[in-house]
Amino acid sequence: MIRCLVLLFIFGCVNKVLCSSGAQPEPAAPQGAAGCGCQNLKRTAAAVDTVEEQIASVHTHTAVKYSRGANERPSEPQGDEEELRSQMVWISGGEFLMGTDNPGIPADGEGPQRLVHLDSFYMDIQEVTNRQFQSFVTATDHVTEAEKFGDSFVFEGILSETVKSQITQAVAAAPWWLPVKGANWRHPEGPDSNITDKLDHPVLHVSWKDAVAYCTWANKRLPTEAEWEYACRGGLKDRLYPWGNKLNPKGQHYANLWQGDFPVHNSGEDGYITTSPVMSFPANGFGLYDMVGNAWEWTSDWWTVHHTTEQQNNPQGPPSGADKVKKGGSYMCHKSYCYRYRCAARSQNTPDSSASNLGFRCVSQEQR
Repeated sequence: MIRCLVLLFIFGCVNKVLCSSGAQPEPAAPQGAAGCGCQNLKRTAAAVDTVEEQIASVHTHTAVKYSRGANERPSEPQGDEEELRSQMVWISGGEFLMGTDNPGIPADGEGPQRLVHLDSFYMDIQEVTNRQFQSFVTATDHVTEAEKFGDSFVFEGILSETVKSQITQAVAAAPWWLPVKGANWRHPEGPDSNITDKLDHPVLHVSWKDAVAYCTWANKRLPTEAEWEYACRGGLKDRLYPWGNKLNPKGQHYANLWQGDFPVHNSGEDGYITTSPVMSFPANGFGLYDMVGNAWEWTSDWWTVHHTTEQQNNPQGPPSGADKVKKGGSYMCHKSYCYRYRCAARSQNTPDSSASNLGFRCVSQEQR
């Protein structure tokens, strides 16, 4: 299947003057200032396959390719690989209030707040790291979509001048996002970068399909949006962040976010300019790290902004769609541009999208 990368031009205004952060805990974001632009990083297909056909193919392919005995060498984690897999914690099921009636970004469908019941599940305590993904690739010879396409989106601020000088295109609504040839999980900041010193950082430039492939190999799956948000809240009721309502309690940083003037200057007050090693900040009440900030995380749900107010049991989102839900925000999130580092916040990308701030973690119904 031949596919081409195009830049999605969005006729929206990103006005920094209107984006100044307020003092209230959860104000609505001004119109036109809803994000850092990463939701616009979409690929479009030149082939005739529908999105549903492509996703069905992914599930079938990964179920066969990464099942026991499918390859000459074992495809499931073995020996040292077992030790590389993320530790998981038991999340006891129950009822919680999903979403919010006081949305920070109303257009994202953060509301209405609704009662949801979930069964118990296990969740990785951390985002999947470069080291873990490397183990998966070594065992399966998996080639990511970014590697197949030959490029991925990278934030301009982390690119070398040499790489930037070779790029002539950008995303209209967010010109700090550039399509970079040779950017992928092995080269997260462009072709002249590597992960040698970032093996314990979250793996980036993985599409939704790549994440599904990894989870399948590990005998796990991606979390539903409801599972992810329930886990993010860590047992707290109706709070903004995994730790409460104050962003920096007693002056302490609880997540890897952007400090300073986005997108011009990140002061790095939290100790990091780009991603941080997983588990660098305090865990929430369930023992989960980096549920907000650091890297966006894929979920299994298709994107919709319309939600029922009726109580739901184990919701899995709409049966089909064009985009997949991602949660948690990233190191690029700042209140003035992307106030999405809240448990109720959400965004979306096409399943084949990849970028320098997008990763994932897995869940399972059984301890793995």
